[in-house]
Amino acid sequence: MPTEQQMIRAVHDYVTAFDKADPESAVALFAENGTVEDPVGAQIIQGRAAIREFYTRAMAGGARLRLEGPVRTIANYAAFAFSALFDPSGEKRIEIIDTFRFDDQGKVVEMRAFWGPGNMHGFRAK
Repeated sequence: MPTEQQMIRAVHDYVTAFDKADPESAVALFAENGTVEDPVGAQIIQGRAAIREFYTRAMAGGARLRLEGPVRTIANYAAFAFSALFDPSGEKRIEIIDTFRFDDQGKVVEMRAFWGPGNMHGFRAK
């Protein structure tokens, strides 16, 4: 099982990868058969190739991530609140809570993102 420090480091590496628009660094955090469900209830994305496509598209939007408090860990899980900022002022943002479940090698086997329309600020309704 990964240590608390390893899980916290993975979260910070994830934020850094996103901020650098570096999908390869994000994908490297995942196990070969890892999954992404973003947001919860959306189709589950499985495997590094599909996860790479997802993060390549997501990072093309230019969002920067800002952690909102400490990373919470228990057993092989990490949970963290953050905002995805789409402009320098932070007025256009999405407030999100992600959970990572890790395997024994410290790779993410499951990522779930909790957010919905009520967490989107500064976006015009379509």
